[in-house]
Amino acid sequence: MPIDFTLSPEQAALREGARSFANTVLKDVRPTIRQYSKPDERFYATRPFHKKAVEAGFVKGLFPKEIGGTDVPALDFAIAAEELAAVDVNVPSTLLGTGLCVKPIVFFGTGAQKQRFLPDFIEDGTRLGALAFTEVTGGANFDAADPRFGVKTFARREGDEWIINGEKHYTTNGTGWDGKNCHLYAVVCRTDPSKGAQESLAVIMVPGNLPGVQVTGILDTAGHRATISPRMKFENVRVPADNIIGKPGDGIKIVSTNFAWTAALIGAACVGVMRAAFDHALAFARKDARSGPHPIIDYPTVGYMLADIKMKIEACRYLTWKSCQQYDLSGGTAHELAVMTKVFCSETCVDVVYDCMRLVGVDSYTDMHPLAELMNDAMCFPLYDGGNMGARRRQLHSIIKSPSYDPHFAPYGTFGA
Repeated sequence: MPIDFTLSPEQAALREGARSFANTVLKDVRPTIRQYSKPDERFYATRPFHKKAVEAGFVKGLFPKEIGGTDVPALDFAIAAEELAAVDVNVPSTLLGTGLCVKPIVFFGTGAQKQRFLPDFIEDGTRLGALAFTEVTGGANFDAADPRFGVKTFARREGDEWIINGEKHYTTNGTGWDGKNCHLYAVVCRTDPSKGAQESLAVIMVPGNLPGVQVTGILDTAGHRATISPRMKFENVRVPADNIIGKPGDGIKIVSTNFAWTAALIGAACVGVMRAAFDHALAFARKDARSGPHPIIDYPTVGYMLADIKMKIEACRYLTWKSCQQYDLSGGTAHELAVMTKVFCSETCVDVVYDCMRLVGVDSYTDMHPLAELMNDAMCFPLYDGGNMGARRRQLHSIIKSPSYDPHFAPYGTFGA
């Protein structure tokens, strides 16, 4: 069977549905959030758009069919995500934030845990989940072997309960829709301060209505203006012992698999943002002469730049598709291409949007054009969801230096049933 990039009829319909949703619903997100100066107000203003995304079925795609979801593969999510992000990155980021919370249960939870934690999100898809991952001191060394370093949020076992203490920030969705916590948190913690991550790192599910869970502040961001980034405190939070996903020490595998899923999908969001910037630059070049005799697209300097931009966008799209397909086929175990996708596409996105700004000129740095906003969104991609320098390249380094590393597996590897 030949290699085929043709979308199936179902994938083509998904793309068209996502494009229509973006162009009819999400097109109003940017003008809506511009009315608000505070980050929490901007986030809350996106609630009606998120509700429409729920009604369109995007949230159900995060969940397995046995609890009422539609179990959308990463590749299909990427196809939809590109269309959504080409118009707005904020509502898709909220969906992704809930995915980061629930995917540890989907991939690693027991049947009982899936039945206990997941149906709430199907019953009311507007409920939000959050991954409480990043320590106030940073998250890059979450897997530190030396117990003196790494994650400083701890869970102490006391009888049939875990007691959790610690602080996190950049906890996307953590405020919920009312500032009083979201529905569920996946808290990355250690179960023993005397043991390193390999023995003690854990993911424990924490309902947001428990005593001791508190939003302590909200970080404002230059881009992704309506994606909420609160600081959270967990103070003597008691949860049942069986709220842990797997066992102590499984946290490294769970977190890495979780972030491989988002890494692949962020590639699609980057393609969407690049596509929006290119479309604007192309339209500008076709109609604007900059006080000259011809539209600027007639000049090779502009035409060659547009060609270079388009090549980068296409390369990122197909790398994203390949990494998502491999993630799906491997059942989430293949991480190399996913991490490469996050690094390469996010950094290419910044370059592409800036090139579009250079083509338009200084007006692109004002509110006369959408490119300045797109640049602020693009700048976030290399920095969040595991920064490219502190976390993602270190992941790739760890993969490559392994004695069992096969440099040809990423492009050609196959996976058994």
